[in-house]
Formats: sequence, C-alpha cells, structure tokens
Amino acid sequence: GTWQAARVEAPDVTEGEVRDALERLDPLWSELFPAEQARIVRALVERVVVRPSGADIRLRVEGLSGLVRDLGAFAP
Repeated sequence: GTWQAARVEAPDVTEGEVRDALERLDPLWSELFPAEQARIVRALVERVVVRPSGADIRLRVEGLSGLVRDLGAFAP
C-alpha cells in the first residue's frame, strides 16, 4: 500500500526502493534531532483520526515519495 501511494506522485519508483527507504529510516530515526523527526512526520502524515476501534492515518503521498528520493540518495 505504501508503494502504491508513492507511485501516484512518482510513477517510476519501485516497491523495493520504497521498502529500502523505509528500512533505512528506522535505524536513523533515533539519531535525528526532535525538530527533524517532527519535520519528517509533518511531511509524511496528513491526518490522524483516532476512534475507539482504532486509528486511521492518511499519508501525504508527495511526502512519502520525497522521503524515498531523499533516502535513496544515501543508498549504501
């Protein structure tokens, strides 16, 4: 689903690129300053609706594809 959302904004992005970018973000997250973490969350999350049955999180597609591009630039 994440890959399909990113393809709306960046049709040439592959599922592997999205998966790799998200995997690279995980170990970096704790190293980021809180302000940078907040910037990334604002870029990725459009809206969060919390209900008794769970939460709905709407992602910003352009933010997701931008994250994939940014993290892809740091590929090992």
